[in-house]
Amino acid sequence: MEVLDPPAVRRWARLAADALGGARAEIDALNVFPVADGDTGTNLHLTVLSAAEAVEALPDDVDAAVMWQTLSYGALIGARGNSGVIVSQALRGLAEVLKDGADLRAGLLRAATLAREAVARPVEGTVLSVLEAAAQAVQEMPVQEAPSRQEVRAHEVPGQEVRAHEVPGQEVRAPEVPGQEVTGDLAAVARRAAGAARAALRRTPEQLDVLARSGVVDAGGAGLAIILESLERVITGSHSDRYDVPAPTSRISPMSEVGAGYEVMYLLDADDAAVAKLREELDAMGDSLVVVGGEGLWNVHVHVGEAGPAVEAALRAGRPYRIRITYLAERTHTAGAGRGVVAVAAGDGIAALFEECGAVVVRRAPGTRPTLPAMLAAIREAGGEVAVLPNDEGAGAVATAAAEIAREDGVVVSVLPTRATVQGLAALAVHDPLRRFDDDVVAMTDAAGHTRHGHLVVADREAVTSAGVCRPGDVLGLIDGDVSVIGGTLEEVATLVVDRMVAGGGELVTLVTGADAPVRLAAHVEAHLRVIRPDVDLVVYDGEQGGYPLLIGVE
Repeated sequence: MEVLDPPAVRRWARLAADALGGARAEIDALNVFPVADGDTGTNLHLTVLSAAEAVEALPDDVDAAVMWQTLSYGALIGARGNSGVIVSQALRGLAEVLKDGADLRAGLLRAATLAREAVARPVEGTVLSVLEAAAQAVQEMPVQEAPSRQEVRAHEVPGQEVRAHEVPGQEVRAPEVPGQEVTGDLAAVARRAAGAARAALRRTPEQLDVLARSGVVDAGGAGLAIILESLERVITGSHSDRYDVPAPTSRISPMSEVGAGYEVMYLLDADDAAVAKLREELDAMGDSLVVVGGEGLWNVHVHVGEAGPAVEAALRAGRPYRIRITYLAERTHTAGAGRGVVAVAAGDGIAALFEECGAVVVRRAPGTRPTLPAMLAAIREAGGEVAVLPNDEGAGAVATAAAEIAREDGVVVSVLPTRATVQGLAALAVHDPLRRFDDDVVAMTDAAGHTRHGHLVVADREAVTSAGVCRPGDVLGLIDGDVSVIGGTLEEVATLVVDRMVAGGGELVTLVTGADAPVRLAAHVEAHLRVIRPDVDLVVYDGEQGGYPLLIGVE
């Protein structure tokens, strides 16, 4: 590839976002500076993902200027955390230069310059050092002819006229100055930048004491190295999907560097003069100040002792929105500590079954929802990447609320749409902790979605249902939440419900018996299935749940 055209920019953004998503937990585990809040990998992933989604929304025939400007804008509005904001400014620097067709070397230099200017008190051994090393390395490259071109260069005076005489019709170029297109091999520049970033990343513990004491490289620098490696792969056409994230060389205590205080972030509509004054105010209030943006739109990040004054300063400067405040001392989990599953269970047998499969269980009484504190504690216990199986519509709302809080702590959480215990069992059956988290969530969601769910309940009052009027003592058979059958006995209704559920196809039937189920209920359904569908597999569990004599799943 000789030019970073719009399709290439779009491919780079998506590849970088996916790569950061895959390395998210590993980068989170490196995070000890400026505070050990274990969320740098998550923040960088969300920042670049915002940029990728922005450019993917553009039409295919968009020009380079719009593509680069959109990439920069998407990163700016989606920037999260200290490193995410800095990376968004680096992308802005690249966009300023490359939108006009200038060379990658000049773009990297501009990216490093803008990123450092955005940080109120730059520190060596961070993402800034890694970016500057990459930019410096490509500036030192000799300007060479591209292997596929025949060109003559002038080297006496910039801009002087040169006449070609070797080959009729060959291309002739004047020497490069900052901002001009580089005639040399774009792939060589990309390789040099990625290699220099990786080498600089390994040197970060020599530059920053907290990294050396913790046995880690800089987390933000690790993310930037992946972004530049992704660019190299798009330009060179490499298909390798391996990105090396140096593992910690010693056990880290995430709270060791965290003191009480708040991380405050917001987008701000304000003019340049007001932002200059805001920088001074925020710099006096706290640390880790990064302000990026321009042309009236800014992204502000700062760590302060009190959040209120930082927001009040923004109100004086302009219009703040998307305000995000996180209490740093509450980030007690170890992001990246592993992959986990949280499952809600309404019976002792069900709970034991989920626990045997490795899930952290949240118990609830039949007909009730789990509490928010219990759900949040389970998510934090489960690990740095957590799939939640609510297994009930009411529990789903609690799980979603708990997930939002946990995400503010840096935990990566996905709440799966499991509305019944049997769907949770199906999802957990395909769970693979060695698979990429996003792929694992897709597989579990797919398994749950292909599982129809039914259950039996005994009516306690007269009511009008979709299957007719029921009276106290009637047995109701529900399929996917709707009353489908009304009968006099559990055995009768169970067989009718199973008949209807397998009529549309199915390979596996799951029965979960309740605490009040007759001893022979499951055996009766099994005997019936052997007659009507001998090809179907059957599994039976003793769930010990109250209120529901039988739960039925058909996959």
